[in-house]
Amino acid sequence: MNFSEQFMQNRVFIVTIICWFLAQFIKIAIAVVREKRFNFKWLVGTGGMPSSHCAGTTALATTLGLEYGFNTGIFAIGLGFAIVTMFDAQSARRAIGKQAETLNKMVEDIYFKKPIKEERLAELIGHTPIQVLTGAGLGIIFGYFLYIYL
Repeated sequence: MNFSEQFMQNRVFIVTIICWFLAQFIKIAIAVVREKRFNFKWLVGTGGMPSSHCAGTTALATTLGLEYGFNTGIFAIGLGFAIVTMFDAQSARRAIGKQAETLNKMVEDIYFKKPIKEERLAELIGHTPIQVLTGAGLGIIFGYFLYIYL
């Protein structure tokens, strides 16, 4: 069996990617309903409800536990990766987004009447705790059921 055949039979990877896409699709659907329009940036942007990063990493940890056992080192690595990702999504990246929002307001105040065009910093970088928890929950639930039934 060649590399691509082996790779496409990796249930852990396939379930993780599917969960990430499902969370991203849900995020886009929520944004379309809320904004009543579609924005292409939602396909590749960060932030929003639910966190697809958290969904993907918790799906990874869940499927690693199901595949290799929840008492193994490989599960501990996956769980650690998920925890770091969730912490980063909720704290560090959220703080960066708040700083960007403040800087953008400062630039608007300073250059309000001048014809200088400043590029706005990305403000929706991080996630709120509820977005992280929702993404994590989706990753665990989708990861479990996809792994079992795929």
